[in-house]
Amino acid sequence: MARLADCYNVADFARAAERRLPRPLFHYIDGGADDEITKAANTRAFERYSFVPQYLKDVTSIDMSRSVLGCDLQWPLILAPTGMTKMFHPGGELAVALEAARSGVAYSLSTMATTSIEDIAARCAGPKIFQLYMLNDEALNFEIIDRAKAAGFDALCLTVDTVVAGNRERDLRTGLTVPPRLTMKSLFDFAMRPSWCASYVLGGRFSMPNVATNMGGSDLSTLAGYFAAKMEKHITWSAVEKLASHWNKPFAIKGLQSVHDARLAAASGANAVIISNHGGRQLDGASPTIDIVASIVDAVGDRIDVILDGGVRRGSHIVKALAMGARACMTGRPYLYALSAYGPAGVARVLTLLRGETERTLALLGCRSVDQLTRDHNRSARELPEFLAAAPPVGTSPRLWSAG
Repeated sequence: MARLADCYNVADFARAAERRLPRPLFHYIDGGADDEITKAANTRAFERYSFVPQYLKDVTSIDMSRSVLGCDLQWPLILAPTGMTKMFHPGGELAVALEAARSGVAYSLSTMATTSIEDIAARCAGPKIFQLYMLNDEALNFEIIDRAKAAGFDALCLTVDTVVAGNRERDLRTGLTVPPRLTMKSLFDFAMRPSWCASYVLGGRFSMPNVATNMGGSDLSTLAGYFAAKMEKHITWSAVEKLASHWNKPFAIKGLQSVHDARLAAASGANAVIISNHGGRQLDGASPTIDIVASIVDAVGDRIDVILDGGVRRGSHIVKALAMGARACMTGRPYLYALSAYGPAGVARVLTLLRGETERTLALLGCRSVDQLTRDHNRSARELPEFLAAAPPVGTSPRLWSAG
């Protein structure tokens, strides 16, 4: 496996994670739903947009700070909520949260985390967002919200695109389902990764403590099965309003992908919408999130924050989304790859790289602040150059220059 210092981008970390993790765990992180069209398109769609730099500007210092959901960020990134993180490294969610705080970005703790709300709050001084899955147990929903409020989390994020589980065929093939159905080949994959197995054994058993108090045990697969059975399949806007009112702090809805829903979110008390297709892990065939940002910003961006989640692998991707009008971006897989391969040091390095790419892109565009970004800094990569767009009709003889 490559040395940490030899990882220069997210793709390097993905390759390192694939070499270290047992195959079922790597594909759990890396995979998407069905044919994984949306998963791939999320990143590839950034190529549809080219930059338009504006030079001869003073970029001696770059201000990337942003206030998002009541959180003061040193640069406009939020680490997306990911469940069961201790499966990939014993440091789990806490290791990621601490590195996020050091980098000056916000961390989102998942309901399905393997670290408790209280432990994150006690150890992490950085901006913190709690991500809630709506369960079909109202008392449990409000109990979890109250724990996050008592712990001092800055914002609440309600995920709404998981009313049923996506069809993740990689997990079916490797046996990483709930409960696990490991085949002889899967067991061999684990045996071929002794360093991961050793750290897993030494790390001890883990559970999902943010819902475990309502379950008569702490076995992970039992809890996950219980959680899946409790998922609310009918989330109403009145229920959203009730949650927002009860929380009474900055509140976001994650998983929306239409202007229609964004307008309803703004009317229901949300302070932000997080444009997300769950990293292509739910509805395959959904639009890449970068293609949706501008229309949602135009519809609600004067009332609430718009945050992009999906496909971010470069600082230049962050800058393109901000130029479209997004207030910030979210990313999940990049830090999971880094954590899986190198632990907390990997998370620190991938964040350093992404931050450096973001700052360098701003400088090369002629922007000394993220607030100077506009849509004039983006153009369609498919758009014809002006001299071609204005070409004379077919059959004529264009004169590209006049005679002297």
